Amino acid sequence: MTRLATTLVLAALLASACADTSDPAAEDPLPTVLTTRGATTTSPSTVAAPTTAAVTTTVTAPETTTTTRSRSGPGPGGEVAVGDDQEPPTLNPYVPGGDNFIVAKVAQAHLTGVWDIDGTTLELIPEVVVELPTVANGGVTVNDDGTMTVRYRVRDEAEWADGTPISGADIAFTYEMIHEHDVDVHNAPYDLVAPGSVVADGKTVELTLRQPTILYEGLFQWIVPRHDVAGSDFLRDWNDRAWVAGGPFVFEEWVRGSHISLVRNQNYWKADPVTGDRLPYLDRLVLRFIPETGNLHRAFAGRELQAYDPPPALDYIRMGLDLVPEGAVVVVQPSPIFEHLNFQFGENNPNPDSQNARLAYRRAVAHAIDREALIDEVYAGLIEPLGSYLDVFTPALSTRAWDRYPYDPARARDLVAAVCAELERDCQAEPLQAVFSTTGNADLRPRIAMELEEMLAEVGIDLRVDLQDSSLYFGETLDRGAWDLGLWAWVGAPGLGPAVAFLDLVDPDAP
Repeated sequence: MTRLATTLVLAALLASACADTSDPAAEDPLPTVLTTRGATTTSPSTVAAPTTAAVTTTVTAPETTTTTRSRSGPGPGGEVAVGDDQEPPTLNPYVPGGDNFIVAKVAQAHLTGVWDIDGTTLELIPEVVVELPTVANGGVTVNDDGTMTVRYRVRDEAEWADGTPISGADIAFTYEMIHEHDVDVHNAPYDLVAPGSVVADGKTVELTLRQPTILYEGLFQWIVPRHDVAGSDFLRDWNDRAWVAGGPFVFEEWVRGSHISLVRNQNYWKADPVTGDRLPYLDRLVLRFIPETGNLHRAFAGRELQAYDPPPALDYIRMGLDLVPEGAVVVVQPSPIFEHLNFQFGENNPNPDSQNARLAYRRAVAHAIDREALIDEVYAGLIEPLGSYLDVFTPALSTRAWDRYPYDPARARDLVAAVCAELERDCQAEPLQAVFSTTGNADLRPRIAMELEEMLAEVGIDLRVDLQDSSLYFGETLDRGAWDLGLWAWVGAPGLGPAVAFLDLVDPDAP
């Protein structure tokens, strides 16, 4: 239905913002903007998210940082502190705990990989390689024996922070480490790589998968430098220290319970596409770990932080807006988290009067919902309704299929009348009944429920709201299929693999 992202950030940092998601176990899986790289990176997974529409709010502090400015805008240099309420369990994204949300956020600042995610389009884009391999560009070949060969070419200018060129051998070594230590990387088919098929030659490398799969897109999110890591204990030696950087910053120190600091990578090979200035813009980046959002906001308001991301709650957006007269900036950005209103067809549906099996009824509900008005009321008009779930996976493929159900209460009433006629029921005396189940822990979903109750009543459907504790709703209720109309969030991710995985989840013939 909807998605939202907000971040509290420093205006001088917006040119180098990047976002990341997701931790499926988190109560508030939030796409978070870090001011380190010029793209948004999302872990390639599809998970149910116990949140409302994601809010990534970027609030920028007043002119109290050391970042220099010119008449044309922010200039290079300076130090910035970014706050977060989580602290990473490790710096190595390939060990247990390395798939944690905050680990990827930190990794964005100093690691590099084959692919990144465009912060505007949410599409996969090449990072350290010349182009992402496809069948069309010759980077992917489906062989006659049913295998699939994938080829990568590293950019000539790409190098590690110590000046060593990034090469195909580094990508091959990354596979060796993952295979040797039996690392499980979600949605990346390393287990399908044919033994002995990974061959590196200078800036190129190719490998063969035992069968064709679109999941090859997720390979090598992070590249491990052979010359720095070879001979070490891969699972132990890189938890508290980082291997040589390939990203915009170089790891400086980690004071547990306090912060991680990073300094400019003097050999970073990327430049501003407009000015030609070498990136990154900052001399130093400090990631401070402050438990609880209230404490984060107080640190931001007190200018101890120049940026932080609040949870998906309008109260925190308003708190940021209150600081605008003092120079703060609130930025709302697209989010891969979206709310999903769905119909339950299972035998445990708690509504004995459920008409979900009738297409006319489902269409009536769809036409009865004014999504624009709901967004204005519940999300302060900060977001746009989705036209398709593909908008949060691969937007270029979206045909905005959901736009075929615009708000049309007259059409909805006609469809309700058709259902009543089929039932041979006087719906004036006995209106159709629906039960709407969702979480009641935060205020956004109950507010959505109130709006839906009024909208459905207008077309002749009585909606009973069933608010549940999230532990019950995301446990027994969803496990048993014990709802009639339900609402929860999903986390999208770029690429065809996650999109197909989500399509599989909503297959009506699935369990």
